[in-house]
Amino acid sequence: MKKLYISLLLAFTALSAQAQIDRSQMPKPGPAPEINLEEPQRFELRNGLKVLVVENHKLPRVSMQLRIDNPPVLEGDKAGVSSLTASLIGKGSKNISKDDFNEEVDFLGARINFGSQSAFASSLSKYFPRIIELMADAAINPNFTQEEFEKEKEKLLTGLKAQEKDVEAISARVQSALAYGKDHPYGEFTTEESVNKVTLGDVKQFYTDYFVPANAYLVVVGDVNFDEVQKLVEEHFTPWTKAVPPSFSFSKPSDVQYTQINFVDVPNAVQSEVVVQNLVNLTMKDPDYLHALMANRILGGGAQARLFLNLREDKAYTYGAYSSLGNNKYVPARFQAYSSVRNAVTDSSVVQLLTEVDNIIKQPVTEKELQNAKAKYIGNFVLALEDPSTIADYALNIETQGLPKDFYKTYLERINAITAEDVQKAAQKYMSVGNARVVVTGKGSEVLENLEKVTYNGKSIPVKYYDKYATVTEKPDAGAAVPEGVSANDVLNKYIEAIGGKDKLASIGSFSMVAEAETQGMKLNLEMKKTAKDQFMQDVKVAGNSMSKQVLNGDSGYMVMQGQRKDMEGAELQKIKEEAAMFPEMSYLEKNVALEGVETVDGKKAYRLKISDEKSAFFDMESGLKVQEVQNLDMGGQKMTSTTNFGDYREVGGVLFPHSIAQTVGPQNFEFIVSEVKINEGVTEADFE
Repeated sequence: MKKLYISLLLAFTALSAQAQIDRSQMPKPGPAPEINLEEPQRFELRNGLKVLVVENHKLPRVSMQLRIDNPPVLEGDKAGVSSLTASLIGKGSKNISKDDFNEEVDFLGARINFGSQSAFASSLSKYFPRIIELMADAAINPNFTQEEFEKEKEKLLTGLKAQEKDVEAISARVQSALAYGKDHPYGEFTTEESVNKVTLGDVKQFYTDYFVPANAYLVVVGDVNFDEVQKLVEEHFTPWTKAVPPSFSFSKPSDVQYTQINFVDVPNAVQSEVVVQNLVNLTMKDPDYLHALMANRILGGGAQARLFLNLREDKAYTYGAYSSLGNNKYVPARFQAYSSVRNAVTDSSVVQLLTEVDNIIKQPVTEKELQNAKAKYIGNFVLALEDPSTIADYALNIETQGLPKDFYKTYLERINAITAEDVQKAAQKYMSVGNARVVVTGKGSEVLENLEKVTYNGKSIPVKYYDKYATVTEKPDAGAAVPEGVSANDVLNKYIEAIGGKDKLASIGSFSMVAEAETQGMKLNLEMKKTAKDQFMQDVKVAGNSMSKQVLNGDSGYMVMQGQRKDMEGAELQKIKEEAAMFPEMSYLEKNVALEGVETVDGKKAYRLKISDEKSAFFDMESGLKVQEVQNLDMGGQKMTSTTNFGDYREVGGVLFPHSIAQTVGPQNFEFIVSEVKINEGVTEADFE
């Protein structure tokens, strides 16, 4: 009874207090919470290695971060040597084989990673002595072998080859090269030619020059004891030979003198990469550093920022639009406002990006925008403190960036003190539309005509042309003239003849195909079956489970998406019938297909046929083979383009079938490699039930 009385009394007290609150008034924000960061304990080895230790006994874990704070390194005609160095460090050591090293790290449930001038490790605290020993051994006694070097070199070359047609990779390369110049560490790029010049001796020399303790910091955070850390570090890192990295000079980058569009033609692009950028001289110790970050957050820091709300939510040009603002104590960093947009709105997107940058420069941000941005920063900051690696990063920043000791302890207080005027001044200082470089990477034949007409603030923006490696080039040829007398049916007949001829195609009653692709680490399995009786089945599986299935059986059909079945009817059914035809090009001969012109696809001239208002097909002028299909889609109110490339044609039963089918839909891209094609076998009525 006494417990019941106490409970009722507490409830009544709480109710009375609640009744006294005036809910018509918004509560006043309280003072910024005090941030209590553990002050690192420090010591330094004679070789120059500086060690910071933060004891945190909440969890039985420990993390170690080694960072060598060298100025940027210019690799020159052997660009790629740093990547190869990074990939070879950690392949065991001179004292332990690669397999034994990896096996022991896995057995202890730990992680150890290496960069060309860094290392990281984490483990349970009881394994800390062994893990720091392994990390130190691999870092200062690398086992550089010719065998591993050749393996890593081949991986790097394969990666470069995969990027040859990657529009994002091309765009990123050109952006950096144009901003800094190709003779600058941040502007140079790795090529097949430069990688092939790198030898194992170059890797060893790079390691000797730059993996040195003079500018090195080791931060240990977690369930450790300072005295034990000092003993272990002195034992395992003292053998690290004292050395200072070589110094050299490189070109000083500068912005363009006037706003201009730098266009890179990538004929296979299904959307345009658009970036507005300029250089900034910003460091973390600058008084307006946080003001600049706040300006960037409001402009393009996420789904509630201006760029996103404009280009995606309002105009539906893209999946997202963002901005970034870098800082660097050695060289200028970059401000960028960017988005990946549909070809048809490339020119409009350029104008909208410039407009939003101009607006935040000329007009103060609203109080609501400022408060939302502050709340986001404060929330992220507080959450990040739960991660021990954050403490390590903060400690390193204070040491390497010349920050005051209380930089993070007063972080929230300084965030809360930022005004709209502070934000506008930072935007005016670090963002520009007057000497902005607008880098557009996309399909010239579809975007250049309108891009060359872009005006801003009453002035035309000149367009300059560059190739995929940031070299000045001529305006791309949008296409060649169609030879006189060539019709759409001529193109279709040439294709039909190229793959086997009308008689051979007419003799095929059914075929089946099996293919596999990989995307985001997952394997996709595709099975397709067709017959000459308007029967079609396509099933895409992930890990053996059907994710998308379409079935047509004469005049009826259905689709299954993630287990949900839907019957098809009307226009949807008619569309699947057209796609399901054994060889659709045969039926195109009887339709109103138009020959629109000649364009470049993968470096070769191809006829462009307009199949419908939504679909175009491209046929190689020389071979006659179909090399690409482009289809405009409307998915959930979002307009997007699907591009399918066909290659590696092989003969099966007297007919050529593509064995490489690469598809891009919005931000997703994958390449199906066909492993099996069967003609007139392996297909039954049960496949279409």
